[in-house]
Amino acid sequence: MSEELNPFKIAQEELDAAAETMGLDKTAHAILREPKRILTVNIPVKMQDGTTKVFNGFRVLYNDARGPGKGGIRYHPLENVDTVKALSAWMTWKTSLANIPFGGAKGGVICDPKTLNDFELENLSRGYIRALGRAIGPKVDIPAPDVYTNPQIMAWMMDEYSELVGYDEPGVITGKPLEIGGSEGRFDSTAMGGMYVLREAAKTINLDLKNSKIIIQGFGNAGMFAFEIATRLSGGKVIGVSDSEGGIYDPDGIDYNKLLEAKKRTGKVQGYEKGQKVTNEQLLELDADVLIPAAIENQITAANADRIKTKIVLELANGPVTPDADKILFEKGILDMPDFLVNSGGVIVSYFEWVQDIGGYYWTQEDVYKRLDTIITRSFNDVIGMQKQYAANGKKISPRTAAYIVAVDRVARAMKFRGWY
Repeated sequence: MSEELNPFKIAQEELDAAAETMGLDKTAHAILREPKRILTVNIPVKMQDGTTKVFNGFRVLYNDARGPGKGGIRYHPLENVDTVKALSAWMTWKTSLANIPFGGAKGGVICDPKTLNDFELENLSRGYIRALGRAIGPKVDIPAPDVYTNPQIMAWMMDEYSELVGYDEPGVITGKPLEIGGSEGRFDSTAMGGMYVLREAAKTINLDLKNSKIIIQGFGNAGMFAFEIATRLSGGKVIGVSDSEGGIYDPDGIDYNKLLEAKKRTGKVQGYEKGQKVTNEQLLELDADVLIPAAIENQITAANADRIKTKIVLELANGPVTPDADKILFEKGILDMPDFLVNSGGVIVSYFEWVQDIGGYYWTQEDVYKRLDTIITRSFNDVIGMQKQYAANGKKISPRTAAYIVAVDRVARAMKFRGWY
């Protein structure tokens, strides 16, 4: 039997496993297996040459028992509703685990933004917001940037929503430029939060991060910041890095600035002059202390999990480890920290941005990092605490299962208090 790789089926499988372990009420389980609302929209966009092209998009609100929906908007040629549904589910658990007053949502448009100029991107972005209408809002559902979207796109979207409602509403969108209500610390917040989790994870297994060897799969926004922050904060040495074109490995350590220059010059990390070239698959299986998957989903599966050699897997990407692989890593004694804990820094600082927009009072970068550290460290301790609670009763569970139990229980309790079941 082949391993399930459909992202929404994986999200449901992970929920089902946690529900069985925790004895979740059957009605609550049934509610939480499916999104609350799925919107499919057609967006007519005037192109630069005067023609009009119609794009298809989605917005999924998974659950809002704990607060308005929260989740990014993705522009991708292979976008599909199952991926958006899965990401909205994981966002539900992510906001719950962080114990911030949001539910989970996600959006996407089927397009190749690399083929669109700024005129067409702006028309598409504004058209998407018009199509969603009042289905979003600072008290309803709050989008943010994700794959191939950025602060400029969020600025156009916020402006379009403000035009629709007739007043300035910066709280409708997060991940905006600082000049129109963005937050300090937002753009490296995912990686920064992940590094706080790594710090705490290292403590639990007595790993000296100062002398650690780190591998990072993915050199996009999250991976790039993770490289810089990990070496600066932990003193560890990054010995392997990859992007979609392949990777490089140097046991003596990779120079961040030289790698960045090579990436800009050649368009790929293999433009780095030192070290040896490796494939993405080989990179994952290198001998190191910490592996940070920061690329795409389904990178560590049942097919390769037994060959992972690191002490810690830090899931900075969404869904990089499949459920079957998670079981294998746990049995091997590898501390696999789940994605919806590790990469929750982005949504936590998005929450800070929303709070600042509503209050009209803005924090310093130091304030943001300190508050992020407090919340994500608390989340880490909640996960480890749940693991210990089950262990005391003679049942060993993985960090992922423990994180699910914490998050799902909070959402289920909110639904119960609201009278949804």
